[in-house]
Amino acid sequence: MKLQAAAALLVVAALVGYAGFVYVRWLYRERRFEQLIAEIAAKHDVDKYLVKAVVRRESKFDPFARGTSGEFGLMQVMGYTGQEWADATGQKGFQKEWLWDPRTNIEAGTWYLRQGLRRWSAMDDPETFALAHYNGGPGNVRRWVGTNQNMTASELKSIIDRPSVVEYINAVKAYREKYRQRDESR
Repeated sequence: MKLQAAAALLVVAALVGYAGFVYVRWLYRERRFEQLIAEIAAKHDVDKYLVKAVVRRESKFDPFARGTSGEFGLMQVMGYTGQEWADATGQKGFQKEWLWDPRTNIEAGTWYLRQGLRRWSAMDDPETFALAHYNGGPGNVRRWVGTNQNMTASELKSIIDRPSVVEYINAVKAYREKYRQRDESR
């Protein structure tokens, strides 16, 4: 009986130790890019919590993440989006492999997010439209909005024909609030 209790205690200790390891690893991974995100977000005049939330949703802070549609890196930037960023910012000789670099990926992704925020700045909630733009593509958002330039964010979410885009918007906004509240409570 004592042997079983000792074995059970050992298993519990191992599980607690493993859970602690996973938590510390997650915190390191999550906070590893905070300074870089804050710097680049400020440069592009984008809320740092929003950028961090996009990174969380896109890659879970894994700079080596690769998506099923050819996107990669922390912010899951497509090669053609990287090329748009490079052309707009004067980056000569751009190659999509540059997007594996965390700084370059966050630069290109934040720049692209900023394009969406600018494009939809007249709407009631530009972030919702910009996140749909980031995840669903600008052409889809233009199609969803159509000629209704007074469309609200809730109306947009109700007509999006790709449920994953609505889930994306909701998840990013929830992460953003979590990060903002965490910083405020420090």
